[in-house]
This record gives sequence, C-alpha cells and structure tokens, in this order.
Amino acid sequence: MTLTLRDWGAMWKQLYVKNEGDLFHRLWHVMNEILDLRRQVLVGHLTHDRMRDVKQHITARLDWGNEQLGLDLVPRREFSMVDPDEISVTELYRLMEHRHRKKETPAPASTHHLFVHVKSLMSANLGEELEVYFHIYDARENRPLSERFFVRLNKSGLPKSPEKTERQCTLFVDLGSSDLRKDVYIVVHLVRIGRMAAGEKKNLCSVQYRRPFGCAVVSIADLLTADSKDDHLLKVYACNTESEWYQIHENIIKKANSRYNLSGSNTGLAVALQLLHGDIEQLRREYMVLFTRGVSITRKLGFSDVIMPGEMRNDLYVTLEKGEFEKGGKSVAKNVEITVYVLDMDGQILKSHVAAGSGEPGGDEYHSLVLYHNNSPRWSEQIKLPIPVDMFRGSHVRFEFRHCSTKDKGEKKLFGYSFVPLMQEDGRTLPDGTHELIIHKCEENTSLADCSRYLKLPFSKANVPSNNQTLKGAKESFWITSFLCSTKLTQNGDMLDLLKWRAHPERINDSLSKLKEIDGSEIVKFLQDTLDTLFGILDESSQRYGLKVFDSLVHIINLLQDSKFQHFKPVMDTYIESHFAGALSYRDLIKVLKWYVDRIVDAEHQDHIQQVLKASEYIFKYIIQSRRLFSLATGGQNEDEFRVCIHELFMSIRFFLSQENKGTSPVAQTQAVFLRTFPAVYSELLKIFTVREVAGFVREMLGSLPTTVHAECPLEAIKLQCIGKTVESQLYTNPESRCILLPVVLRVLQAHMQEQRDLVMCARILTSMLSLIKKEENGTAEPVVSEEVELIVESLLGVLLRTILEISNRPQSTGPAMRLQFQDVTGEFVACLLALLRQMSDRHYQQLLQAFSSKDDLRDFLLQIFTVFRILIRPEMFPKDWTVMRLVTNNVIITTVLYLSDALRKNFLNDKFDYKVWDSYFYLSVIFINQPCLQLESFSPSKRKKILEKYGDMRVMMGCEIFSMWQNLGEHKLNFIPAMIGPFLEVTLVPQPDLRNVMIPIFHDMMDWEQRRSGNFKQVEAKLIDKLDSLMSDGKGDETYRELFNSILLKKIERETWRESGISLIATVTRLMERLLDYRDCMKLGEVDGKKIGCTVSLLNFYKTELNKEEMYIRYIHKLYDLHLKAQNYTEASYTLLLYDELLEWSDRPLREFLNYPMQSEWQRKEYLHHTIVQNFDRGKCWENGIILCRELADQYESYYDYRNLSKMRMTEASLYDKIMDQQRLEPEFFRVGFYGKKFPFFLRNKEFVCRGHDYERLEAFQQRMLNEFPHAIAMQHVNLPDQTIYQADAQYLQIYAVTPIPESQDVLQRDGVPDNIKSFYKFNHIWRFRYDRPFHKGTKDKENEFKSLWVERTTLTLVQSLPGISRWFEVEKREVVEVSPLENAIEVIENKNLQLRTLITQCQNRQMQNINPLTMCLNGVIDAAVNGGLARYQEAFFVKDYIMNHPEDGEKIGRLRELMFEQAHILECGLVVHEKFVPQDMRPLHKKLVDQFHLMKSSLGIQEFPSYVRASPVHFTNGSPRPCRNSVPNIISPDGGRGVARRSYPAVNRYSSSSLSSQASNEVSNITGQSESSDEVFNMQPSPSTSSLSSNHSASPNVTSSAPSSARGSPQMAEKHKHSRENTCLSPRERPVSAIFPNPLDPAQRAPSHQIGDTTLPRSDPNLSAPDKAGSSAKNMRSQSPVPTSRSPQKTTVPLFTPSPTECHPASLVSSSPVLSGSYSSGISSLSRCSVSEASGTELPAGDHPSHPLPPPTTLPNSISSSSDEPIRRENKTPPPYSVYERNNPRRPVPLPHSLSIPPQTDPPALPPKPHQLRTGSMKLEGTSDPRVPRPRPLPRKVSQL
Repeated sequence: MTLTLRDWGAMWKQLYVKNEGDLFHRLWHVMNEILDLRRQVLVGHLTHDRMRDVKQHITARLDWGNEQLGLDLVPRREFSMVDPDEISVTELYRLMEHRHRKKETPAPASTHHLFVHVKSLMSANLGEELEVYFHIYDARENRPLSERFFVRLNKSGLPKSPEKTERQCTLFVDLGSSDLRKDVYIVVHLVRIGRMAAGEKKNLCSVQYRRPFGCAVVSIADLLTADSKDDHLLKVYACNTESEWYQIHENIIKKANSRYNLSGSNTGLAVALQLLHGDIEQLRREYMVLFTRGVSITRKLGFSDVIMPGEMRNDLYVTLEKGEFEKGGKSVAKNVEITVYVLDMDGQILKSHVAAGSGEPGGDEYHSLVLYHNNSPRWSEQIKLPIPVDMFRGSHVRFEFRHCSTKDKGEKKLFGYSFVPLMQEDGRTLPDGTHELIIHKCEENTSLADCSRYLKLPFSKANVPSNNQTLKGAKESFWITSFLCSTKLTQNGDMLDLLKWRAHPERINDSLSKLKEIDGSEIVKFLQDTLDTLFGILDESSQRYGLKVFDSLVHIINLLQDSKFQHFKPVMDTYIESHFAGALSYRDLIKVLKWYVDRIVDAEHQDHIQQVLKASEYIFKYIIQSRRLFSLATGGQNEDEFRVCIHELFMSIRFFLSQENKGTSPVAQTQAVFLRTFPAVYSELLKIFTVREVAGFVREMLGSLPTTVHAECPLEAIKLQCIGKTVESQLYTNPESRCILLPVVLRVLQAHMQEQRDLVMCARILTSMLSLIKKEENGTAEPVVSEEVELIVESLLGVLLRTILEISNRPQSTGPAMRLQFQDVTGEFVACLLALLRQMSDRHYQQLLQAFSSKDDLRDFLLQIFTVFRILIRPEMFPKDWTVMRLVTNNVIITTVLYLSDALRKNFLNDKFDYKVWDSYFYLSVIFINQPCLQLESFSPSKRKKILEKYGDMRVMMGCEIFSMWQNLGEHKLNFIPAMIGPFLEVTLVPQPDLRNVMIPIFHDMMDWEQRRSGNFKQVEAKLIDKLDSLMSDGKGDETYRELFNSILLKKIERETWRESGISLIATVTRLMERLLDYRDCMKLGEVDGKKIGCTVSLLNFYKTELNKEEMYIRYIHKLYDLHLKAQNYTEASYTLLLYDELLEWSDRPLREFLNYPMQSEWQRKEYLHHTIVQNFDRGKCWENGIILCRELADQYESYYDYRNLSKMRMTEASLYDKIMDQQRLEPEFFRVGFYGKKFPFFLRNKEFVCRGHDYERLEAFQQRMLNEFPHAIAMQHVNLPDQTIYQADAQYLQIYAVTPIPESQDVLQRDGVPDNIKSFYKFNHIWRFRYDRPFHKGTKDKENEFKSLWVERTTLTLVQSLPGISRWFEVEKREVVEVSPLENAIEVIENKNLQLRTLITQCQNRQMQNINPLTMCLNGVIDAAVNGGLARYQEAFFVKDYIMNHPEDGEKIGRLRELMFEQAHILECGLVVHEKFVPQDMRPLHKKLVDQFHLMKSSLGIQEFPSYVRASPVHFTNGSPRPCRNSVPNIISPDGGRGVARRSYPAVNRYSSSSLSSQASNEVSNITGQSESSDEVFNMQPSPSTSSLSSNHSASPNVTSSAPSSARGSPQMAEKHKHSRENTCLSPRERPVSAIFPNPLDPAQRAPSHQIGDTTLPRSDPNLSAPDKAGSSAKNMRSQSPVPTSRSPQKTTVPLFTPSPTECHPASLVSSSPVLSGSYSSGISSLSRCSVSEASGTELPAGDHPSHPLPPPTTLPNSISSSSDEPIRRENKTPPPYSVYERNNPRRPVPLPHSLSIPPQTDPPALPPKPHQLRTGSMKLEGTSDPRVPRPRPLPRKVSQL
C-alpha cells in the first residue's frame, strides 16, 4: 500500500503538470481515503467484519487508481497480493482473468429498481389538495405490475409532509430485466380533494369528495438513456368525459387524442426518476444516504423473479373495478362513493389495514372516487389490505355505497353494501380473479352494526343457489378483482389435501398425482411440510405408493432446478441434514432407481427416465443420508447388503452407458443426462465409500462409455464435461484417486485436442489438473507429482503446442462472443503450457528430448516450441496491464530456451546444420529482448527494483545466450549475413549497457566473415544503414549507444587487415547516428521550427551525398516538404519538392505506388509535381519561378497537342504575371546566426548560418524567436568571432546580427524603367552572398573631423546554397573580411548619394512619384548638410596638402572624390531645376532657400563653372525619359569589385577620355540615372553595389548577363528563325556536354591564356586594379578577341542592350541534382550557349550586319565567364549539394536558373506539324541533341526506377 501511494504521488504531480484536473482531484481524494483506511488498519481496533470491509475498500480503491493511471493489474486473493511463485501459473491466470473480467465487464444485474421522488405540481389554477398515485403498468398485457405509491400534495402543489422524505420518495423494487421494455410505463393518476365541480363556489358545500384531476405517463425505457440526475416534468392530461377515467392512461399510451386533453398549458408534475441496478442489499451499501433519510418500498404485484427462502409476505390486493346501479326513481344518475372496511371475525373494524398505497400509512377505511352522475361507474382503483396471517380466517371486507348529493347539505346517503369473506371454510383463501358481488339494499347505518346478520347472506352471484331467482336477477352489481401475494396462505385445495393426507387416506393417490399440476410457488411455500408428507407416506405404505412418492420427489427436486426457485436448494439441503428422518427410505429409493435404470434400454419414451436421472444428485443424497441414519440407529447393520445394492445399481448404469447409439437417439440423450449429473454424486458416495472405491466407480463408469463414438456426437462433449467436473471435484484432489483417474482423463483430453474439439472444456480441465499439481509440489508428495508431470508431458506437451499454434493462426471470428471465447481459450492453454514447463525438471527435459525417434521429429518440435514462444511474447497475448503474467511467461521461456539451446548445439551444428531451426532460435531471442515489458528503464524505480530482485535482467541473460550460440556457429555465420544484422542491431539499441557490450562485437564478427567471403562488407553496411533509420525513428538508440558502437568496433578492428575500410564504415554509421539522433530530438518538439527543418535538411543531404540512398533521400524530401507546408513556408516547400521533380524525366516509364503517390507513369507524376510546385510558388509569392515551370508544362502539353491543358497553363502563367505587377511583396530581412558550444545539435554545432526572416520580422523579433527555440542559449552581445573557449564550452551561445544581401542579378536592378515590383524579386532572391559593415576608427580620432580616421571593416559571407532554397537558412561556406579606407568610404558614400539623387530626379521627371517630398528631403539633406558638415568635411580631410603628401598612392582616388563632388553639385543643380518645375506653391520658400544654399555650397567648393567633362553633359532629358545606362560600373569597394583588396588605383585616363565624353554629348542626363535604391540604404554605412554613370564603356559587366542573341540587339528586324531565340538560350543539364557544365580552365577551346586576354601592364592579380577598370579592360580585350565586329558608334550604343525578363534568363536549375541520381549536375548556365557569348563578352552586331551563316559552334568561342577577372570558386573535398538555384562557378558570372525551371529549346517548326505519336519520342529531347559534335554525358544508373 505504501509503495503504491509513493508511485501515485509522483504521477499525481504529473497530472497537474499535464492539466488533467479532473483525475488530479479524484486521485487526491482517493489517496486521502486510502490513508485514512490505512490508519484504521494500523490501529488494530477493528472487528473482524469491519477489518474485512476496510480491506475490501482499500483494495477497490487501489485497483481503481492503478487502472486510471495505467499501472499494472495486481493479482489478489482475499484482498492480499499473491506471489506468482507460490501458485500455479494456471491459477495465476485465473486470478488475473477474474480481476480483469470484473474490471472490464461487470455482470449485468438481473434485478432493477426504480427510484421516484415527487417534487411538486406546477399548475396555474390549483386551489385544492391533491392525491398522486404512481404505479408501473404493462401496456402489452394491460395490467399493473406493481402496487401503488401514494403522495399527498397541498394546495400549492407541494408535498404535505416535506420533513418526511419517505412520503415523497419510493423505490419500486424487484423489477426484472424483462420489465425494462418500451411498453412498460410509469403511470401517474392525480385526484383532487374538494368540491364536486372544480368551479363551484365555496359556500355551497363543505363536504369534500375525491374527484378525477389528471394523468401522466412516461416509458421506463426512456429512463435507460436519460441522465439520472435530471428531473422530469411530466405533462398532465385530463379526460374529456369522466366515464373514460378508468382507461385514461391507456388512451394516452395509445395516443387516442380525442379522449383526453392537456389539463392546462402550464400544468406539469416535477419528479426525479432514476433506475438502480443490483439486489436491494447492494443498493443499501451504495446508496446509504437514500435509505438512511427514508424511502418507502413499493412492491411488485406477486413474487419477484427469484423467491428467497425466509421471505415473509401476506398482502391482499383488491381493485374496485365497476358497478351497475339503478336510478332509484330519480331523474338523474347517482354520484356513487364506495367506502371500504376490513372487519375481523368479531365484526370489529381492523385499524390501519386499508392502504391506498405505499408512502402513506394505512387507514381504517378507504373512500373511492366519485364520478359525477354515473350509474355505471368504472373506478379501477387498487387498494392494499396487509392483513396478518392469523387474522385472515373469519375476516371479511365490506363495501358501502353512498349517493353524494350536490345540494346545499352535500350529504352522503347510504343505499347499499356488499361484502366478501377472505377465507373459505376449508382453509382456502379468496381465489384470485374478478368477483361479481351482490349489492344488498340498506339505508340505515345501524343495520350494518351486527355483521353476523349479513354474513349468512350470499356475497357473490356465483355463490347464489339456483333456486334464488331474486338475487340472481338483481340488476345492481359490483365487481372487484382480488389478488393474494402470500408466503403462508394458499388458494390451492389439492395442496391442502396432500398436506392433510392422514385425514383423508383415500385421497392420497389423487393428491400425489395432482402434485405435478400445483404451481411451483405453492410447493416451495410448504417445501418441508410436503417432503415430510412424501416420506411419511413412503414409510407407511412403500409397496403401494413407493413409485408415486419417488415420482413426486423427482418432480420437487427438478422444480428446484428452475432459476426462480433455485435459492430453495439450501432449504432442501438443510432439510436433508437436519429434518429428514427416513432411515428406511434408502432401500425403496435404490430399488425404484434401479428399476428405472434397467428399463432405459427398452423404453420407448425416455422423458420421464431423464427427469429421474436429472434428480439423481438429490436422490443419492437421500439414499446416503437414509443409510447413515439407519447405520446410526442399528449400529451399521446390513452394510454388505447396502454395498451389494449400490454395486448392482452401478452395474445397471454401466450397462446402459455402454450402449452404442446414434447421437440423436433417446438412449444417447439419456446417457448425456446421466453424465451431466453423475459428478455431483461423488461427494455423497465419499461419505460412505473410500476414495479408491469411488475412484474405481468413476473409472469404470467412464471406461464403459463406447469409444467408437463419432466426432460430431454430442455425447463426446458431455463426456468431456463430466471429466471436467470430475477433475474439479473433491475426489480428484486426493493423490490416491488422482493416480487412478489421470490416465483416463489424459486419454480423453488427448483425443479431443488432437481433433481440435471442445477446446474450451479441454483448457478448463487442463487448467484444473495443473493447478492441483502445483499445490502438491509444496507438500510432501514430490515423487507423485513428478510422475504426474511426466505423464502429462508425454501425453499432452506436443498436442498442446499444436493446439496453441492452431488457435493462434485461426482467423478471428467476427462475433464478439466467439472472439472472447477464442481469446480466453488461448490464454488458458498458454497458462497450461507455462505451468507444465515450469514444473519440468532436468530429468523431464532429458526424457523429452531422448523420446524423439529421429532428428526430423526433434527439429519439428523445436520449430514448434520456438514459434509458440514467439506467440506468447506478442503484445496482444495478454491485456496491457498484465505485467505480472508477462514476467512469469518470460521467466519460463528463458529457462526453457536455456535447456533447448543445448539440444540445438548438439544436434544441428557442423554437417547437421539446419538453418531454419537456428533462424527461428535467433528470431525468438531478438523479439524476446525487445519486449516492452522487459524494458526496465521505462518503469518506476520501485517496480524496476522488484523485477530485478525477482528475475534479474532477462535481456542480458538472453543476450549472453545469443552471443554464445553465435560463437558456436563458426562458418555457418555466413548464412545469417545480412539477414540477422537488422534484428541484432535492434537488440543493441536496447538501452542496457551490459547487453550492448555483449552484442555489439557480433557486428565485427559479421564484417570479418563478410570480408572473407566477398572481399568487402557492402552488405553489412547497406543493411546497417537501412535499419538504423527506421529503428532510430521509432525512438531507439541514444548518444551513449553511438559512442559505444564507435569505440567497441574501432577497438575490435585494430588488428584486422581490412582496418581502413572498417574505420570508414564505422565513421559513416556513426555520422548517420548523429544526424538521426538530432532529427529524432528535434521531431519531439511541438511546433515546426528552424531546428526541425535544418535537421531534416542535414539528414536529407547526408542520404544523398554520402550514402547515395535514393529512396531514403526521397522520403526525407517529402518529410521536409510536409514540415514547410505546416510552417507555411510555401517557397521553401516548392524548392524541396523540386528535388524529387528533378529525379524524374518526361517519359512513360511506369512507377510503382510510393508514399502517397499512386501507381502511374513517370510523366504523370512529374506533371503532378509541377502543378503542386507552381501552386506553392504562387502561395509563396515567388511567381517568377512558377512561370518557368508553367512554360515547361505548356511545352509538354503542346508537344502532345493537349490544347485544353495548354490553355489552362497559359492562363495560369498569365495570372502569375498579373500578380507580379499587381500584388505587393514584402522585402525580407536576412540575419546571420552563429551557434557556438557543444550543447547544440551536431548539424548546428560551431557553425554560422544566414537565415531569411519571416514577413515583418525585424532583428529584435528574430532574436526572440531564436531564443525561444533554444531556451538554454546565451545571446552574445558582440559581433566578433568567438574564441576557442566558446567553441568548446558545454553550453549554447547564439550570435545574431542583420546582414545585407548582395544581389547577383545586377543587370535588372541597374536598368531604368523596370518596375520596383520586378526588381524586388531580384534584390532578395537567388542570393549567395551577404555583407556586414562595421565602422571603426584606426589611429587617433580627430575630434574636429572624424572622417579622417573612419574605416569600415566589411565582412562578406558566402553560403553553400542561395536563399531562398529548401530551407530558410543555409550554412556559411566562406567568410571574407576587407578593410575600406576613409577615402574609399567617402567615395562610396558620395556615389550612393549621387545614385539616390539621380533616381529621385528621374522618378520625379517621369511622374512616378505621388509627391515631391522625397526629392525635397534628399536635396535639403545634401545642400543643407546640417548633420555631418557635408562635403566640406571631406575637403578638410582629404584635399589638404598634408594628406596628399602622406598618401601619394591615393592621388587617383582623391581625383575621383573631387570628380564625384563636382558631379554631385551638377546633379544638385539639375535636381533644383526639376524641383522648381514640380514644387507646390506652399513650398516655394523652401525651394528658394535651397537655391541660395546651393550657391553657397558651390562657392565653398570653389566651383565657378563645371569642368569640361561636366559641362559637356548639360542636364536635359530627351523626350522626357532617360536613356538606360549600360555602362554602369560596380561599386568601388563592393565584394564584386575585388575580394580582399584593401587599396585600389583609379586610372582616370580610362574613365574620362575625350571619346567617351563626345559619345555622351547627345544624352547628357542619362548619365545621371542609375541603380535605384531606397533612401535608407543610401544613408546606411553599408552601401549596396552602385554604378558610376561617367564611363563611356559599353561593355557588359561580368555581373550582367543578357540572354538575347547578338543579332537581336543589333537589328530591329530579326530574322524569322530568331524570333523565339530567347527561349532557345539554355541547354538542359541533361542534354549539355559535361564540359559545358564544369568549364575546364585549362581547356584552350573555352579559355584563352591570361597573357592573351589580360593587359600585360595591368595584370589581373594586381591588387591596385579597380573593379571598373577590370571590367573595362576585360571587356576591351574581349572585343579584340571576338570574331564578330563591334560597333563603336555612339549612335549604335544608344540602342539599349536587351535585358532578359526574369523568365527569359533561363537558369540551369532551381534545384540541381546529383550526377549519381540524375545523370547531370547543374552548375549554372553553360558559358558556351550561343546566345550568351556576345553578350558576356561585350560584343554587338551592327544594325545592318547580320551574319548570313549561323554563329560558329560554341566550342570555338572564348568563354566570357571563365576569362573574367575572377577564378571560379572550386569546392575542394566537398560533394556538391543536391540543390541550388544558381551554382556559383564565378561570383560574378551570369546568373542562371535551374534546368527544371528552364524552357526546353524549340527547334524550327516543320512545314506541317507532325502527329503526336511521332513527337512522343523526339519532342522531349532538348536542343543539345541536335548537334552531334556535342558530347553527351553517359547517364549513370538510376536507382529509383519505380519511385
């Protein structure tokens, strides 16, 4: 009890944590109750009965709590726990099953009771007192089932005696289950007490009458489903005419609406109704309050379904049915009232013996209802007359009839009476039924005073002599119905004649014959008297009446077999023991019984004989008791004679039992009847005969039965039942008799079990037998028990195993009863098997194994028993909470397995090796260890301690046995590789250190043997990896296991020749475990967060790149996809699903059913994936990517002429374009996150990532989210890289700060006229690199001018993948840090400001701005320079002589700064001109102020007039629109310009040549416009890459890629064949040559040597070469290399270069795939695409110079990308990741999209379109196949052929 409460206490607190408040409070109350009861037990002052009750209460509450908390079921006997070792397993099973059944299926109660509590009557016009009568009514038989319950209500409708609850509450008792039907009703009659008419005035009459008021009805069946606590409001109906009052309830039930109506709209009777179940004593215990406060008992009419001995009852029920009265000379009918009295033999009125019903005490008289003006009234009122038995004789009931006048006096005038005596002269009571009584005239009350005068008159018309015509013809009559319910009085004359047989000896024969016709309830009333009568007659005239007395005795005995009277059996037993005195009766009884048995074979009718045999138990009881009485009286005379008689009787029985008959013959049925009753005789025979004699009788009886009976014969089942009763009898418990009976029992059992017949009975018999064996083991009879076990093992072990296998493999029956039966019988057979195995000793096992004649028999036995053991271990074998039973089972199994493993080693090794037996053994061992009930770690400490003390850790024992057996296998181990790898791995994952230490070395053994056989252990590796995922996903394994696995195996393989490959395998498996453990830990969390997604990405990559497990890879793709959908990361979900899409081709290859995909073709699945991805791109507002997939699908539909779908797809594409232009996209922020410390998961530990924030998420919100995801993490407050102490700390550190994206697609961003909606996509998508600037002062800070020492530390982070991608964050692959000098910083700031000014001026002039305020603010900020001193500070810092002298290398930069300042002044002047044009009137003063300040600013800069290069560009905008700037130069210090270069020179000669100035003379203002940036970016100290407008150079920047062909830019009239050339720009990676995907820098065809391309005076590695000059020189040199002539004319250069739309620059892949999986690897767009060559190299065709021949093959042209200023980034020792939107071969290369998003190139259309089936094979091929010179990569084998 104490241990249980301790366990509960811990779990109780957890309930509070889990918010299970209801159970928390209930358990609290139960725990307190148990503690109180425990105190009472410990005090020890309780009586024995009270102690028993307390223990019962404690046990019940402990079991309740264990059940509620999911704890184990505790086997108990007599309220105390049972030790499983001290009882048989079969007995343990029975105890467990009994408690389980008691808990699961409480036995349905056969007795029911209805509780009624009257609350009130609600009525608007009451004003009079009421009487309410309840009774239960059977509508099927139209009769009441109970007496009435009577409640008085006052004028307010409330009970008159509220303090007496027994007058308001009642219990209708003893309702049978058959009474709970729909057609059984609770009927309520309401009677008012008052004036004759409800509306009469009060002063008319003071006399009160009982008048009809209303009726209510409710079905009992409605209460079965209703909530017991609810009150019921019953509608009250009134009859339309009073003559219908007697049947108003029937009319309401039949819904005869015309005969009744509602007594009032608001009238209703409020009552509480509740059905209670169980016997009355149980209710007294459970509803103690109900009985203590008082409740009246309302009985049934008649006896209940079960009559109990000793029950006393004597109630006479009289129903006033109807009357017929004459008018008596009056014009109107009478108002008749009946008054009922009960008078004794002296004529005195019996007080309090007339009851209207229960609830109210009985009265002296009863007044009936008065029905208004009715000479034929029908009352149907039932009254109860509880008259004592001794007062019945001579008493009578008198009915007085009065007419009730409605006149003023209101008198009641007597006009007649009737009477009825209660008992007749012969002692019989008034018979039940309807009686028509004579109404005798009488007008004076005095004439009734002497009852002797009228008692001589006839009372009933049935009693009137035939000659008295006066009374016979009387018109007035009165009908009553009487019903007597008495345990002492009888209405049966035959019964009285039999009991008074001595008075009338001549009637004995008739009385004995009529006994069978008497109702059983009459016989059991007088059972003892009847038996005395029968044996009295037998003693006096046995010769004459012996047979009849025997038959009568048989009739009475069989009567007690009836369920209604079965409780009277103890009465007969008591009679036999205490009152029976027939010492000579045994002779007659034996003689008659033998007479009957001898006639069985020849008798035609067996019915009576069968009745005799049914009664044989009690006949033998009478025989034995009679003989004992005779022996006592005579000192044991005639003993031999008695024994001879008994032997002769049994000989007759054996003879009739030996008759062979068909199963349906009467004799066979008689045999069955005898076999059913015979076992009950054993105990009686043992009173006289010895145990051996009785056992001999039984053996001879069972042996005499025919053995050749057919299997379907019912006699076989009866025979088995007889054996079952025999085994359970007192006879079998004795070892002496058991050794005689056991062979017979085993023979029958074996036969039945072999034929699978009557298994339930077989299980029961076997259970009883083995329970007895266990008991004896604790005694002294060890040898006897051992012999019995040996006999049972020899006979039944094999057949028992086969039976369990047969039952377990049998399909479960659908019926619940059959299913329960099978489950029970399986459990019982299992318990028998376990009990038998537990009894077996070493000797038994030796004998068992030696008994097998051949190896095959032994093999079959071992296979059988191993299979059975596996069945026993199944979770469904026993209920969940049967841990005790499971532990016993496991203990028996492991003991048996230890015995059998020796047999396995001796008989099935070496040349006799049998794989099947060994496999079965290993399989059993593995599932044994993995059982949930043996995982001690999951148990509470107290439970774990108990199990370890009792059984030890059985897992370790079995593990040692597995290891031992494995070592014995030798070379046969190869048979179990790789089959046993998975099972053994599962065993090692069990968190038991000893077991792991034993089992892990087996893997070394497997690797060694596999190495010997195959030269490698690929099979071992593959199986380990496959099983690890599923096992660890199920929650198995931990970090300790990973370390142990690693250390044990590394130690084991130290000396092996294959050590290196072994270490590689162990490392791979260990790394996989790390990721799986991280994944499992993350998945335990509730919401989807970054950890879950990041962990899944890590695992997904590992499966693809390191393990090449494609199926697992695809499974995790879909897991990641589901996570993204759950988190509403729709863009990331699309990229994720693209990984799978990339693995599929547009082919008709059939794919098998996989995950949620049906069986379909590869084309259909890819189509479905495309649709899903487009839908998710749409939801994620990544419409540009969706458009590319739409085009790919459209091409597929077009190639198949599926124009319906093509139309839909084009409409979808169009809708995406609309969304780009119409819908607003939020610009995400990006954050760099560093995870430092050993406490982070493996995939995060000591790594840094860049994360794409959620919508509206700023730095503070992101930091908080990360801290919520990692609640134990410490936020670092600085941005410096941490030191090693942080890296190695056992903690979690988070370092978070915002970073700025560096867009790859500069071309689109620098182009004017492109809407911001489009630019926003390129600013924040496909981002590889991010920048973070940290300003700092180097040297001494000048307080006067801080710009002198203001340096910037610029950190550029390069990711392994671009964002967005399959995750919201990716790891940083490369970190670069450069320092920007103060001068360079100043140049950047002014460049950015100039850019901003240009943008605002352009927007204003193009009327793109809603108002002019942004331009006004920007002009004011620059001109006023109120914050930081403006340009003057730069002059002071960098234009002074000291600075120029100290920094001679910065001369060109100073010149550049001066140019930018002049340029800014020029832009400001232009801006003021534009501002003046658009400024509103109210802002004119501000404009004037700005103009004035601008002149001051010019003068402060010393500008009188602008230099020539500035003046050459007067500010005006041709046609109001600026020319797009194609010569923009990247930002000087941007990461694109130069990596790690701190200082650069700016050769002005290249920048400001006269040719460049003259070329710009016609479009001056176009120089001002450039890249548009928001104002906050310009003022930021982290300037985005910007461009200078002053370069005349028209070469394309390496950052800019145009996909338009050269000819398209040179001529407005393109050739027809080039119209769609934009769609032909890119080859799919599947169709491209490998050289195009991975450009080889050493390939002369693709890359010219650096000395041919670069300027020798400006080497490419020169750190002082500025980015613009690099671009310029590169482009210039490229022009010289290009085979296509280049136009230098300014007129030609004014034609804007064509910039692709987001969907026209066709990237190689949104998601590129591994070469292993898809046959190609996306590394960006091929640099040799013919459309991009001239673009990237800065070449253009003149307007009229179109080549007449196609462009030369791509391989003959220089590669613009590979020859640009930066070398491709090569990831050494890294497998390329399986996904990328843009693969970075060059940070400044053209930006491709994935090939899955690229449009397959189209060939020139044929003159006539080919048919679809012709296109089927060819149309899906991409352009690369058309050039035979292009080598096509050899496709690698695809693993996922069916996925």
